Amino acid sequence: MLRRQFGDVTTKEPHKGYYYRVKDALIISILGNLCGLSDMKDIHQWAESPVVRSFLTQTFEIVYFPCYSWFTLLMRLVDSKWLNRQFTSFWQQILPKDRSKTTVSFDGKTVCSTEAMEEYELPMHIVSAQVAELGITIGQLAVEGKTNEIPTVRVLLKMLDVQGCLVVADALNCQKKTAETVIRKGADYLFSVKDNQETLKDDIETYVQDKEFRTKMDTATKTEIRGDRKEIRTAYTSTDIDWMTDKDKWANLASIGAINTSFVTKNGVSNEWHYYISSRPLTAKELLYHARAEWSVEVLHWFLDVHWNEDGSKIRDDNLLKVQNILKKNALNLINVFKKTNTINVPVSRILFANLLDCSKLGRFFSEWLQN
Repeated sequence: MLRRQFGDVTTKEPHKGYYYRVKDALIISILGNLCGLSDMKDIHQWAESPVVRSFLTQTFEIVYFPCYSWFTLLMRLVDSKWLNRQFTSFWQQILPKDRSKTTVSFDGKTVCSTEAMEEYELPMHIVSAQVAELGITIGQLAVEGKTNEIPTVRVLLKMLDVQGCLVVADALNCQKKTAETVIRKGADYLFSVKDNQETLKDDIETYVQDKEFRTKMDTATKTEIRGDRKEIRTAYTSTDIDWMTDKDKWANLASIGAINTSFVTKNGVSNEWHYYISSRPLTAKELLYHARAEWSVEVLHWFLDVHWNEDGSKIRDDNLLKVQNILKKNALNLINVFKKTNTINVPVSRILFANLLDCSKLGRFFSEWLQN
């Protein structure tokens, strides 16, 4: 199945083949990442074990196994731009037909290990788009430095089919041009508002903090208790925005909102305010839901570091680092699809470890991959 999926791997430069094929190395890397392996040496050592070699030969028809040097050479040949297009094209297919309740979260993550790479003046920063409800990444782009994230989000938006979805992003990406891009793609936006949009923030804050105005806003509250910590989140929304100074400068602006979060612990009570704008006339309940959904991409970043040690990567090849980032996200996507399809609540770490102990379990993910 995987051999058909990657039958014609695009490489950065011609490869004569000899005994070893680039697609075989790519398949081994995909499977290794599904076992929670991120280091190239670990993946190669895993593939060389007799049990795994037998599995790879029988299941994926891999006959010739490259030595470590050849393995890394073959993986460096994989064109990361081609792989990214394959990844994006495939995973966008899982978006539901009714997208009115689909949240696509955009955010960037700096790969700390690239700070030591000579070819980078700034560390690599990878912007990802994730479907919050499914925990599935549908696209990503790499740039140098966090300051380049703003235009990169717009480029990524243009690559993706987000029609009908609600695009959520942090305050860095609360930009007029980004809002216009979202609207042109047939989607809606929900942006967090902070001091980088000072006039906008001041307008919303003044309105919300006026008790008379706040009593007229739609309100909803949600309380979560985790151990000794209680979190109380109260949302306020309003479509009464004709008074706003810059209303017409934001494409299709339809509502404003705020969330007050109170944290109750044994050390006392603290609270904070967050402000929002949206091109969709959101209720307070909807704001609570979609604002929390923005965090899903942060969870993705946590997984990449905790389970695949991305920030500790020893890879110093720019293209290979991008390839491995895509394969890690692909592994997490496959696992999340498997969990939702089979309605099982098992930690990702246990699934990765089970795959490592018994490689015969790997086949189940690809039946899910090709069926969904």
